Parts: sequence; structure tokens; C-alpha cells
Amino acid sequence: MFKELSPYAGALPRQRLRAGLRVGFTLGTASFLLAVSFGAITQSQEWAAAGAVLCSMAVFSASAQFALVSTLGAGGGVASAVVAAALVNARFLPMGVAASGSLRGGRLRRAAEAQAVVDGSWAAAHLGEGRFDRRVLFAAGATQWCLWVAGTALGVVLAPSPHLLTSLGLDVVAPAMFLFLLLDAAGTGRLYWTTALLGGAIAAGLSFLLPAGPALIGAACASLVALTRPLSNEDQGGPRRRQANDRPGTDPVR
Repeated sequence: MFKELSPYAGALPRQRLRAGLRVGFTLGTASFLLAVSFGAITQSQEWAAAGAVLCSMAVFSASAQFALVSTLGAGGGVASAVVAAALVNARFLPMGVAASGSLRGGRLRRAAEAQAVVDGSWAAAHLGEGRFDRRVLFAAGATQWCLWVAGTALGVVLAPSPHLLTSLGLDVVAPAMFLFLLLDAAGTGRLYWTTALLGGAIAAGLSFLLPAGPALIGAACASLVALTRPLSNEDQGGPRRRQANDRPGTDPVR
């Protein structure tokens, strides 16, 4: 699906917006199921209903929120739970930096626009060569946010068994989603696959020693292999090479 998005450099703004909505809805469906489970877990831990929904609205991260409830459920304090969630969400820092060149405005506006950077929207909006489509980024991010909050609210109201996803075999949805992002994200060169495979190997090795969150953060070290590649003309501040599918007068990241 992402492969049909990457050649849209010359697409009209409305077409790019619709493309972002489609991919956001597809990824958001998987997030919706996870959010139902999150809402159910908060009720088993006797959270206030409004607190669970507000958490999803503000944090908007499945991995961080599950780290939060897991730490609290294991008897950890609030400070430990917040630190665990923050460590898991640390991956958004390099992702935000990578997409920052495609954002607009001053610091406050760019910080607000960066809130749309989540795993699915970031991968869907990536055009290659460090460029991101803003409309796809915002549309995909907003759609996922709506479905995540709605799923949390449904889980709070229905309060199903926290183990419902596992009993139905739906606990593989999230890993499958990330695998899908890996396989279809723009960039199929040797450097891309070297980085991806190295990151997976590091995460697998660290998982024997560390919790899942820190293991994933450690896997980000694989991105350092990109330093072995000479900077392109665009990376050094020069003009970007025109692509074969670029149309005159169009700018894919605006």
C-alpha cells in the first residue's frame, strides 16, 4: 500500500490528503483493537474512565501506554511508569528530527505539526531522500489518533477481559503492522536493508537482557551505519535532483 503512495510527488494536494486518510484508516484499524485492550486494562486497574481516555488523547502511543499500565500493574510507582513510557517514546525524537525539514512555521507551529509524527504516519509520508509529504503525514496521523481514542473509550465502556486480544489471536496485529511498515517503507537499497536487519538483530539480542522498550531504543543504534554513506548534494544544502516522476511546478513536500 505504501508503494502506491511514494510516487505521488506530482499528485494534487487533495489526492495526497485522501491517500493519507486511507493509510491512516488501515493502520488505525489495528490501533483501534489495541486501544480497546488498553481501555480494558485500565478498568481492571481501576483507573477513572476519563483518565484512561485523556491518557490516550495526550500520549497517543500504544507501546508507551502499555508500558505505563504494565509498570503500574506490576506494583511500580507512578514515577517508574512515566519513565518507562518516556523511554519507549524516545524513538520519536530522531523520527521528528528526520521529518523536521518538511514542517513549516516557527518553533511553536513546527512543534505542533510534529505531533502528527507516529510510526504509521511517518512511514507513509516518507518520500525518500529525507523528504516527507506533509498532507499525508497529517491526514494519516489524525485518522490514527481518532481511532486510538475511540478504541480506548470503547474498551473503557465495555471493559472486556484484558486478555481478549490474546484469546482471539489478535495480539499479533501490532507486530504484523510494524513488519508491514518495514517491508513497504520507501527505500529498498542495500543501506536500507542493512540498517533494518541490523536493528532487528540488536533488538532481538537486547531482548534477552532488557525489557522490550529499552531493547527497541538500543536497536536505533543501527541507524549509525548511515554515517558510512557520503552526503548527497541535497544533504549538503545543494538542490535536489529532479526525479523522473516530478512534474514541473510541483513540490512534493509542501
